[in-house]
Amino acid sequence: MRSRLKRVSPLDYGIVISFVAVFVTLAIASPVFATPQNLLNLLEQSAVVGIIAVGGTLVIIAGGFDLSVGAIFALSGIVTAFAVNTFGALVGVLCGLAVGALIGLVNGLMSTVGGINPFITTLATSIIVRGVCLAVTGGFLIAIQDPGFSVLGRGGIGGVKFSVIVFAIVVIAGAILLSRTVFGRQVYAAGGNPEAARLAGVNVARVRTVTFIISGVCAAIAGIIIASRSGNGQANIGIGLEFSAIAAIAVGGTSIFGGEGAIWRTVLGVLLIALIGNGFTLLAVPPTFQQVFEGTIILIAVGFDLWFRRRRRGGQRA
Repeated sequence: MRSRLKRVSPLDYGIVISFVAVFVTLAIASPVFATPQNLLNLLEQSAVVGIIAVGGTLVIIAGGFDLSVGAIFALSGIVTAFAVNTFGALVGVLCGLAVGALIGLVNGLMSTVGGINPFITTLATSIIVRGVCLAVTGGFLIAIQDPGFSVLGRGGIGGVKFSVIVFAIVVIAGAILLSRTVFGRQVYAAGGNPEAARLAGVNVARVRTVTFIISGVCAAIAGIIIASRSGNGQANIGIGLEFSAIAAIAVGGTSIFGGEGAIWRTVLGVLLIALIGNGFTLLAVPPTFQQVFEGTIILIAVGFDLWFRRRRRGGQRA
């Protein structure tokens, strides 16, 4: 029992306390907030960022960083739109997913085998992919001609949108992969202490590359959902989406220094930021203050992570 208590980290439950506090406050402050329709809308609005954040969580825990997900999101939607118009819905979805996986593979190989910092690698990839998006589309919308393809983005079951269902599936799959498999343990080892992981027989380069591929596929899933919802592929969509996902991951308590984190905490981070946005809208607070508030929360989350790590290292030395 004593050893179990020692393993409990403030990072584990800080996000839970924050989420409950904001939820209860908004439920009291606004009679509209806790209605089923508003909560379902919140989940639907969170689905895209949440799916991307699940993949990003794996990358960050493994010691990487992915700034290209917004561009992958856009290109996957464009490729899906072209492929649906040419080959049909199923091939279109597969082509969109393949684009995400391929760019993720390039990111992984460049940052591991190539030895280029993941921040620089994915920043460069993001710029290149954005250029490809504009070159392919000429800056125009690529309309999807199959009306049935819109079911994924606009349809649902029992009032729950398919995008929310896909979000739940991605979360469950990511959580099982990270917490119940050998690969998940290797992800933590690769990010926590890569040299020790290598000595223990973990192929750190391969593990990190796979996390980049998963991140690319997650961004592609989100891009396909939005292409289905909007009925077209767009070159300029998803700008800044990578920062929203990273913010949610950081707020959820996953360490940006690698080696620590959990999918469920990222989900709460996504929902907490969505709650704040929804609350500001319901209470008619100017959007400027919302950005200031969200930025402050991110700074506090990352600062607390850094402080906690330094404090723990100090305790270990003592």
